[in-house]
Amino acid sequence: MPEEDKPSPIPDLPRGPLCEYRQRAKFSWKALKQVLEDPNVIRIKYDVWQKLEREPLFAPLTNTLPVDQQKERAAKQVKRIAELKLDPQEIYSMDYKYRVRYLMSINEALHAVCPSMSVKIALGVGLFTNALLAMGSERHSAIYNAAWNREIITCLAITEVSHGSNTKRCRTTATYDPKTQEFIINTPDFEAAKCWVGNLGKTGSMALLFAILHTSDGQNHGLQGFLVPIRDPTTLQPYPGVIVGDIGEKIGLNGIDNGFVMFNNYRIPRENMLNRAGDVTPEGTYESTFTEPGKILGAVLESFSAGRLGIMQESSNTLSHATVIAVRYAALRKQFGPEKDGPEQSVMEYQLHQWRIFPYLAAACVLKASVFSLTDIYLATVQKSQKDSNGFELLSQIVSELHALVSSSKPLVTWTARDAIQESREACGGHGYLRAANLGELRNNHDPSCTYEGDNNVLGQQASNWLLRQWKAAKVESPVGTANFIERREAILGSSFDAIVRASGGAVESAEFITNCYEWLMCWLLHSTTEQLQHADKDGTDRFKARNDSQVYRARDLSRAYSEYYALECFRKRCLREDIAENLKPVLSNVYLIYGMWCIDRHLATFYAGGFAVGPRFADAIRSALLGACGQLKDSAVAVADAIAPPDWVLNSVIAKSDGRLYENIQNVMMTNPGAMERASWWKDIVPSKMKAKL
Repeated sequence: MPEEDKPSPIPDLPRGPLCEYRQRAKFSWKALKQVLEDPNVIRIKYDVWQKLEREPLFAPLTNTLPVDQQKERAAKQVKRIAELKLDPQEIYSMDYKYRVRYLMSINEALHAVCPSMSVKIALGVGLFTNALLAMGSERHSAIYNAAWNREIITCLAITEVSHGSNTKRCRTTATYDPKTQEFIINTPDFEAAKCWVGNLGKTGSMALLFAILHTSDGQNHGLQGFLVPIRDPTTLQPYPGVIVGDIGEKIGLNGIDNGFVMFNNYRIPRENMLNRAGDVTPEGTYESTFTEPGKILGAVLESFSAGRLGIMQESSNTLSHATVIAVRYAALRKQFGPEKDGPEQSVMEYQLHQWRIFPYLAAACVLKASVFSLTDIYLATVQKSQKDSNGFELLSQIVSELHALVSSSKPLVTWTARDAIQESREACGGHGYLRAANLGELRNNHDPSCTYEGDNNVLGQQASNWLLRQWKAAKVESPVGTANFIERREAILGSSFDAIVRASGGAVESAEFITNCYEWLMCWLLHSTTEQLQHADKDGTDRFKARNDSQVYRARDLSRAYSEYYALECFRKRCLREDIAENLKPVLSNVYLIYGMWCIDRHLATFYAGGFAVGPRFADAIRSALLGACGQLKDSAVAVADAIAPPDWVLNSVIAKSDGRLYENIQNVMMTNPGAMERASWWKDIVPSKMKAKL
């Protein structure tokens, strides 16, 4: 049966107190769900969730396990996932784009259930094999197959104790010995120890390690990749010459055994060097092997961007989960009311509460659409690069633009999710602090996403660098179209709030107005950043310091504005497609408006600094539009939350179950938690001594 003809896997929601708000919506939440998410992705995720729900090993926990037990549980879950064969064999005969999208959808579903397990699989299977494809050759196929089939536990060892983002300054060395045709891997001191390596602490048996290559002629050939055996895969005992251990308990994701490793002149075969881009001959000569630039470019893109896109997909789901909890709780929690002794009203009726949580609800919808769109372009680009290497110049341009998009969007999505979790926790009051509310687990498990696979602030600099190059270039090179606005820079910078409002007939509640504001904002940031760099150059300031001093209030804000602009454009285009039912258009427009005005509100100081507006009218218009749009969303908010919510057992929040029986569910959790109403076993130790003497 074709995918589109299969019945919808989305189950109905139980009736209960939330129906009061659900009935106010003028659209089907299931129809909205299939706009915000691709129907095939929904089907894949629900299929995974239904299978895992029947597995005791994946049942939600009611308490926090000791760290070692968390590692054990996650490792067993990884093993069980392989046995369940969630990836049907037929997908491997499909094209690259379909196959990888399918696997990414499985990962999204797994991450929603158990982030530690998901990350272990992503690191040990996905990222490891992607890197091997990008950097290795046929001689590494046996390791590739063993990793893919879960026959060995693998990891990527890049970061060192004293170097993370600046990988070029890593100090682990690989020195070639032509006499034995081996590489000697050595760690000069603890600062050079590979660190934070996921899967390495207790279980990893093979590492894809990055080290500085030295040949016997004394030449330094920079960072290269090597396959380095760490432990015997049958006993998990480390090999002689390898010092390996677990880094200890972390804030979250303790199911992942992050480790450190040091090497004492440890020898590996010459063939263990990843030789797609360069190799060392048996005699010890380094040779570059660039033969098909298009395919190599695409492979490198796949290796380094796939992980960041996966993080963005996971984070957009985490953002959704946090906002679903906040919205459902807000609809059910009643406090105060217009009459002193009259009925209380839901806290969602209060404007302040709407302003706190609705922008994150809108962000969840907008960013879900933009991440899907960006992934689509990325997969299509990699697929094209694998088919042929013709049009290398255009492909290179697309890769550069995609790198800028990923480098700016990953910070936006992960930071938005981080902030949404905290605001949701506070918006749910004391009950939000319960472990059973799941907001604490979401926060702790999401937090490292802002750091790994590229520190957010460092990534943002890469995006702004690309935009600045387009600004300075004689011709804008933007095949995806995200920087085409630069071609109209003079007209854009000549506009103002008053001019835009006059041209639009006085309305600010429109996509055209939001787009015009963003194009001016980015042009002004590009212009002012370039101007600052030029002044620094004239004053004799070195380039490194000049770039460093242009980040705050300039390049950093530019990167954020660029990613917001892209997200809004993706969502706007999605809303213009023919499959959108008429009754969905008002709520989609409402969501777009809230997110757009909320984002512009964050940039108000820059708009005024650049002379876009004078006086209070601009700020008043933006904030009035934002508050008005939040008020309009109130009656649809629960239905929108339903559209981005996973099943209850996946959401795993006692204060946000779809049945809406808030206080019954809290009572059940509080009164049945182990030892809730038992006398403490240590009661005698705290009874005052005088009273104890009378007993």
